Amino acid sequence: MPTTPVSTSSLTLCPGSVTLVGAGPGDPGLLTLHAVQAIAQASVLLVDDLVNDTVLQHAAPGARIIHVGKRGGCVSTPQSFIEKLMITAAREGECVVRLKGGDPFIFGRGGEEVEHLQAAGVPVQVVHGITAGLAALGRLQVPLTHRDHAHGVLFMTGHSKPGGQAPDWALLGQTVQQCKLTLLIYMGMGQLEGIQAGLLNSLADTTPAAIIQHASLPTQRHVVCTLANLHATAAREHMGSPSVVVVGDVLQGLAQLASTTDDTATTFMPLRHAS
Repeated sequence: MPTTPVSTSSLTLCPGSVTLVGAGPGDPGLLTLHAVQAIAQASVLLVDDLVNDTVLQHAAPGARIIHVGKRGGCVSTPQSFIEKLMITAAREGECVVRLKGGDPFIFGRGGEEVEHLQAAGVPVQVVHGITAGLAALGRLQVPLTHRDHAHGVLFMTGHSKPGGQAPDWALLGQTVQQCKLTLLIYMGMGQLEGIQAGLLNSLADTTPAAIIQHASLPTQRHVVCTLANLHATAAREHMGSPSVVVVGDVLQGLAQLASTTDDTATTFMPLRHAS
């Protein structure tokens, strides 16, 4: 019997508004339908560094594309300047899309931008994207939660705001242990040694850990180790940014596989798509 197509809602951008769009972790196939619709309707796109250039193929031919790179440890476009660009373009009647890697509301400064746009009287909406931690573990067939190993997941940033207080990693490790959680750390590579030292104050040195670089891309690779060897393994395998760090018992299966193959560094093979 023929099937009835599933209807999907459409997204409409209004002139004089801003739409924060999550472009996902890198693989353009992980864009949502609403993200594609928003990109296609935009007259101005403000694009972050971690957005895959292939995503921009969905933009209209006449759209103005402005790269506003933001990456920890590198020269970045000031956040205040990006907010000014959005407000100015919206007041000029443009359909503005602020295109971000991952999801705008998971370490994407989306909350700050919504507050500034609302304060300026600029209409704003949000299109969510798949966050890097979910995609990275998913490609390794590792869940964030598991009925036996993890009752929840704790998303943390390892990169505190300049002048801000660093997370209490010892306390967070205690919470992970007591509440049976998966700890997922973004932007932590520059502070990895301190993160490891803090976590070891409350977690066993044999706790499984992993670093996953370039989530969802053909260049994705990962290392699996114990918490005690986390920083040394990252240095030995030359793991860098952008990466996510995972700590917790959901990695037990992956850790066992790594121990049997004696292969802590694995190159990701991309999914095959029909031509």
